[in-house]
Amino acid sequence: MTLPQRDASADAARSGAVAAQESLQDARAVARVLQGDAEAYGELVSRYMRPAFSIAYRIVEQREDAEDVVQDAFMRALERLDTLQRGRPFRPWFFRIVVNHALNLRRGRAVRRTEAVPEEAASTLPTPEVHAERAAVRGALTVALDALPDTQRTVMILAELEGLKSAEIATIMELSPGTVRWHLHQARRALRQSLQALVEDT
Repeated sequence: MTLPQRDASADAARSGAVAAQESLQDARAVARVLQGDAEAYGELVSRYMRPAFSIAYRIVEQREDAEDVVQDAFMRALERLDTLQRGRPFRPWFFRIVVNHALNLRRGRAVRRTEAVPEEAASTLPTPEVHAERAAVRGALTVALDALPDTQRTVMILAELEGLKSAEIATIMELSPGTVRWHLHQARRALRQSLQALVEDT
């Protein structure tokens, strides 16, 4: 018996419809903010607080720094909201502000690196041996990511760790989609080379 195959085009259509609906909700919230409705900005904050923190945290690698980045980014976005071009989606525009703030902090501050992952994320490891093995993998991945140029590292974070599409990354990074794909290819190749020894050992 042949199992029915998942319809990729249908999934893509549903994903696109959801994205379009979210973009419409954002546009309405932005319009309300510009009309003086302060509560509408709270809707945007609630919607994008978690993904903004995730992006910032992966770039700066420190919880307090990531919190500062997100707070500053929301303040900056509110101050510049009237510069958002009509019809331009809020999400990539705002994520661009988050990425810029995070990269500026990373470049301008000696970032304290005590853990690459929040403490609670490691609390569910079943044994000390597994904990140590996964910690070694995380540490190796962090070192390999840190060795990448900023642009490649950021593209890799947005694509592989945050799941953003090339077109949206292009908007966020102000690059062409082809340039994004090139940076992603280069980053993947560099990571494979950096992690090859670890993979062979395990």
